[in-house]
Amino acid sequence: MADYGIPAVLLFGLPEAKDPLGQEAYSPTGAVQQAVRALKQAVPALVVITDVCLCEYTDHGHCGVVQGEHIDNDLTLDLLQRTALSHVEAGADIVAPSDMMDGRIGAIRAFLDDKGYHTTPIMAYASKYASSFYGPFREAVRSAPQFGDRRSYQMDPANAREALREVHLDIEEGADIVMVKPALPYLDVIARVRQSTDLPLAAYNVSGEYAMIKAAARLGWLDEERAMLEALTRIKRAGADIIITYFAKDAARSLVRGGV
Repeated sequence: MADYGIPAVLLFGLPEAKDPLGQEAYSPTGAVQQAVRALKQAVPALVVITDVCLCEYTDHGHCGVVQGEHIDNDLTLDLLQRTALSHVEAGADIVAPSDMMDGRIGAIRAFLDDKGYHTTPIMAYASKYASSFYGPFREAVRSAPQFGDRRSYQMDPANAREALREVHLDIEEGADIVMVKPALPYLDVIARVRQSTDLPLAAYNVSGEYAMIKAAARLGWLDEERAMLEALTRIKRAGADIIITYFAKDAARSLVRGGV
C-alpha cells in the first residue's frame, strides 16, 4: 500500500477457528495482532488501524456475547476492551470499534487510558447502518449471523436523525474520529454529520458498493475507472475527510495517472 502513496490500512481478521466468545479477537497471537506487528516492522510509517469487533471470530456471527438469542451488551464491552488493548500492544496506531454496542467508546477509552495508552486515537463506527451492502464481506469472512440479524444494535436505514445522536454520544465518550458506514447510500448522513462536528469524518465505501461497480464493469455496462472515481468523489464531496475503500490501490493508480 505504501508504494501507492496510501497512508493507512484498516485490518480485519479471519481466525483459524471460531467460538462463542470470539477468543481469537483478543489473543496476542491472533491474525490481526500478528499482522500489525509484521506491518509495523516492514513499513514503520504506515498508519495501521484495526477493526475492533467480534463478528469475524464468533461461531454465531454476532458482534457480541450471545445469551440465548439476545446480545449481552455489558459482557461484550469487556471483550472489546481486551481486543482493543491487544491491538495497541501489538503496535496498532488507531483502534476502530465497529460493533455498535452501547457505551463501547467510553469503555475502550477508559481501559486504554488506564493501561497507559492515553494518546491512542479511537475511530468510532458512529453511524453504522443495518445494511444489505455488507454481503460480500460477510461471505468472505464467514461472519453472517447464524440466527436473527444485527438490527437490534445496528441502525435503521430509514432513520437519519439517529445517526447524529450516535455520533455525538461517541464524541462525548472520547471518539477522535467518527465514521458513517456504508457511504454511497448514506451521502445525506455524511453531509449531516459533517455539518454537526469538526472532528475528522470517515466514510466506509463497503464491499457491496465495490462489488456493484466491479460486476457492472465486467458486464460492460459502465466504465469502471470513471464510475470508481465518480463514486469516491461523491463521498468526498458529501464531507468525508477519510475514505475507507476496497478501491484504494485502483484509485491511487488512477490519480497518479491524472484520472480520466
